[in-house]
Amino acid sequence: QVQLVESGGGLVQAGGSLRVSCAASGTFSRYAMGWFRQAVGKERTFVAAVSRSGGNTFYADSVKGRFTISRDNAKNTVSLQMNSLKAEDTAVYYCAAAPLIIATMDHQYDTWGQGTQVTVSS
Repeated sequence: QVQLVESGGGLVQAGGSLRVSCAASGTFSRYAMGWFRQAVGKERTFVAAVSRSGGNTFYADSVKGRFTISRDNAKNTVSLQMNSLKAEDTAVYYCAAAPLIIATMDHQYDTWGQGTQVTVSS
């Protein structure tokens, strides 16, 4: 099992950049990692995922080309670099771990962080 703690959220203007990170305890390298987000009044949606080794990444179409997910298995961290932010990126961002090589669906993840708020002002 792993435990996850997100950090790095905040307020940024549209067009700006922000980096959110997730620190994990436990057997981090055995888990695929993902980022999801949930805006007020909306369902939680997939943002990005990275495989156990870090060699494969997947993105939602809405963030492709703007966001980059990365992981450091030596430091037990996964990060999401967000560039060219838009107002519609405003949401609580959740880090999640799945006991799989790679995972892109909500139900595949069994461990979640507490979330970090990202607000993009237009």
